[in-house]
Amino acid sequence: MKRVLVTGATGFVGRHTLAPLLARGYEVHAATSRALTPDEQADAAGGRDEGEAARGARWRACDLLRAGAGAELVAELRPTHLLHLAWYAEPGKFWESGVNEEWLRASRELFDAFARAGGRRVVSAGTCAEYEWGHAGGVCKELETPRRPVTLYGRAKLAAHHSLTEIARDFGVSAAWGRIFFLYGPHEHPARLVSSVIRSLLRRERVPLTHGRQVRDFLHVEDVASAFVALLDSDVTDAVNIASGRAVELREVVGRVADKLDGRALLDFGARPAPAGEPPTLVADARRLGEEVAFSPRYDLDAGLDETIAWWRSFGAGGSC
Repeated sequence: MKRVLVTGATGFVGRHTLAPLLARGYEVHAATSRALTPDEQADAAGGRDEGEAARGARWRACDLLRAGAGAELVAELRPTHLLHLAWYAEPGKFWESGVNEEWLRASRELFDAFARAGGRRVVSAGTCAEYEWGHAGGVCKELETPRRPVTLYGRAKLAAHHSLTEIARDFGVSAAWGRIFFLYGPHEHPARLVSSVIRSLLRRERVPLTHGRQVRDFLHVEDVASAFVALLDSDVTDAVNIASGRAVELREVVGRVADKLDGRALLDFGARPAPAGEPPTLVADARRLGEEVAFSPRYDLDAGLDETIAWWRSFGAGGSC
């Protein structure tokens, strides 16, 4: 029996991992910071339809930031696998928030408890913010690009990766670290780029933007979640980029959204300054994900944007996810 503990199970990525984990034969224990109603459980699994697919998940309320909580949960469940996705990620606030240090402590405690309890395989979520931005033209390779984060968020994630590596080595646990690049899709925070543009255009509002020449690497959230599940179910270790490996300008992403919503005239490029220190290019080398994990994305950018726009239409552009 493969018993997996998923942290951050109600989060943007976590909610989309439950159905594919169940499909691969895992007994899924989904951890949340508070108890959920049945309707909330269905929504947290991705909505009514996906909620049905993920009905077999067993929900556990646990505040992992409380000292000892992670160890208590692991002692109770004794999972064979751990998929650790929980972290603080509120747009505009998470980069330098002290909560990153709290999650670093909680993650170390969770990894240690899992290893001591005899856990076999752990995969945790990292970030492209661990890399030295701007190195080698902005293309990040897991085992070559220097890790020199410039934000507290990036430093805390990198420290968590180091802790996991040490604990896995000391206890003989198989471990991998999935570095997420840029994602979008249903249930995205309404303040993030793709969701905010879609919502504004659905309301026929002007969209103030930066110059839009930044080059990024986007992957639909369902593909991000499925990539983590595939990584967990593999024997690949160390860091793996969770990304498409394809470079695209933000101007192109926003333009495609606008074309689908007949909103080109509402885009106002250059109305906002680009954030200080933002790298011009930040793209993944995704060969480890494709060749070693044997994962291929389901969505290309157009299909992913179509699905995301449809979700916001049904959800309501004026609401919050």
